[in-house]
Amino acid sequence: MSEFLAGFQDTMAYVVTLMPSLMAGAWVTAKLFVWTLVLSLPLGLPFALGSNSKFWPIKAICQIYVFIFRGTPLILQLYFFYFFLPIAYGIRLDPFVTSVITFVLNYAAYFAEIYRGGINGIDRGQYEAAHALGLSKSQTMFGIVFPQTMRVILPPVSNEAIVLIKDTALASIITVGELMKASRGAVNRDVDTTAYIIAAIIYLGFTFVMTLLSNHLERKYSRYDSREVD
Repeated sequence: MSEFLAGFQDTMAYVVTLMPSLMAGAWVTAKLFVWTLVLSLPLGLPFALGSNSKFWPIKAICQIYVFIFRGTPLILQLYFFYFFLPIAYGIRLDPFVTSVITFVLNYAAYFAEIYRGGINGIDRGQYEAAHALGLSKSQTMFGIVFPQTMRVILPPVSNEAIVLIKDTALASIITVGELMKASRGAVNRDVDTTAYIIAAIIYLGFTFVMTLLSNHLERKYSRYDSREVD
């Protein structure tokens, strides 16, 4: 029993020494997550509207953008922006800034498709009723279509946000000091996998918080749906 307690105390002491670097990495992960979500959510909307545009050049550009960023691996996009720009144009960005740009462009493409699916899922009768009431296209879109679309797209958007938490680990390949890089550095230095276990717990904590927030928003909007039915 005494040996077990001694081993446990040694493990906890080691965990305490790991926490500063892992929490610093977790903070970088959180910043990358927030910046990506804040910028990619609104950026996806114009690409969704552009993909539905009747003006074919805009439609083609938006569809090509979505196709490229959804059709190539995120890790390849990180390599492209981190290595290609300096080689081809002499533009060298900070690794964190490069990660934010890459993640935003990638996730905006996914959000664009989610938005487009939500907009296209609105019954055509809604547009006809708005036209009969004399509403403009912008009034119809922002006053009628978008509020209904938000309730439809909330689950897939929440799912993408949870996937983003895990995808932030890819930023470590271009030397961003996020949680995965911090834990890998500790494992390589100490030849001990404890840092990976702690990192997994932190990732699960982030995911748990996002899941709670997603469930709260879904319940909130489902109440509005039930009121409409009543």
